[in-house]
Amino acid sequence: MTTIPQRLRPHSTLLLYPTLLLSSVLTMPAAYAAVIPDIAAPLTASDINAKPDTVLSQLSLAQALKIALAANRDLKLSQIAIDSAAAAKIIAGAAPNPTLTIQTAGMNPKLGIGAGTLRDKTVDTTFRIDQLIERGGKRDLRLQGATHLETSAKFDNEGQLRQLRLATSFAYFDLMAAQGKFSIANELRSIFRTTLSTADLRKKTGDIAGADAARVKVDAMRAENDARQAANDLFQAQSSLLSLLSAQSAPSDLRAIDAWADIAAADAQLLYADIRPLIAQRADVKSAQARLDAALSARQLALAAKTRDVSVGLQFEHYPVSPTNTLGSGNSFGISVQIPLFARYAYQGEISLAEKNVDSAREILEKTKENARFELLNIQESARSAQEKVQRFQQELLQAARQSASAAEFAFKNGAIGVTDLLDARRIYRTTELDAINAQADYAKALSALRISIQEVTTP
Repeated sequence: MTTIPQRLRPHSTLLLYPTLLLSSVLTMPAAYAAVIPDIAAPLTASDINAKPDTVLSQLSLAQALKIALAANRDLKLSQIAIDSAAAAKIIAGAAPNPTLTIQTAGMNPKLGIGAGTLRDKTVDTTFRIDQLIERGGKRDLRLQGATHLETSAKFDNEGQLRQLRLATSFAYFDLMAAQGKFSIANELRSIFRTTLSTADLRKKTGDIAGADAARVKVDAMRAENDARQAANDLFQAQSSLLSLLSAQSAPSDLRAIDAWADIAAADAQLLYADIRPLIAQRADVKSAQARLDAALSARQLALAAKTRDVSVGLQFEHYPVSPTNTLGSGNSFGISVQIPLFARYAYQGEISLAEKNVDSAREILEKTKENARFELLNIQESARSAQEKVQRFQQELLQAARQSASAAEFAFKNGAIGVTDLLDARRIYRTTELDAINAQADYAKALSALRISIQEVTTP
């Protein structure tokens, strides 16, 4: 091992800075292909029935998605909405029940009801059954509309599932980025602490000016603030992910263990494929279409209200035979029919409202299609742009910033530049490194959003 002269040892700590920080970046890009397929893989029974751990610590993206599927409350609410729609479908398909009426009349308060058994009492007893007969196919139309609403609820659940996967993936990538920034900030703080200690010693020996030592102290204090902010950002990212997982763990216990994407693993065909034909297969578009179908059924039902329903009644009446009653056994039968008369109102309001609801549902469908088209195109363009940024950072910017920082360290060691130039080179390198992490996170999010959106319309 080469021995560094005593007068140069303070600069040796400075020279290690680019190497330490670069190693933290170059070790991040790894087999990201193992992350994305977990997002795009079809759900299994074990995924749906997965139970969240009591304490979450070392967590992969695949595990986070499984826990979210099992524990997320918004997803549970959307599943309850499906059950509610199924119950509404049962209600809509039910036929009207008959009505039984039992009536006793003719009781004279002065003469009483007479002697003998209940059958011999001098009262008029009537048994009547009424049945509403719906006409115009109203029951089928109600059932048809409820079926469309149930279908819409199912597609809403699929859309909620997509949003949950996106939110969980994004939160996981934010946590990965926060961890990387926290690591860099701590390394920088440690380096500046050592540099500040060395600068104070050199100031006492007259090796550097007091102004230079003050500049080092200012940057050291900035590094302390940056480290504290990075710790807060990490806590916020941990809390956001735990909220999506409905987990009770302490945020500080959570750590993402997956690696960043390897650019070579990106699917070029996916980034440049024509995805516009897939718009009609999106869950939100299908849900809007189902709601339009339900509105059309409701309009037909409103028009069917002009077809009169008929209520048919069958009656049996018993009056006991008495000395004053010589009409026979006292038993009689009767039939009745009730038909509504549209003398003042013929459901004009319901029909007009149903027409407006159809117009509204049609506009919502077209708006949903437009939003889906722009969303898919924007996601694809974001993925392409993010890929180019990451490639530029890995192939050019990081290397240039590292070389610049290394040259500044070497020049400062040999007295060619001052502390100000050295600190500027450090600052540029650190900013470039943090920007590289942000680019990695943006690329991971865009690629995940693209794959999840594709999976939504290609997986049964």
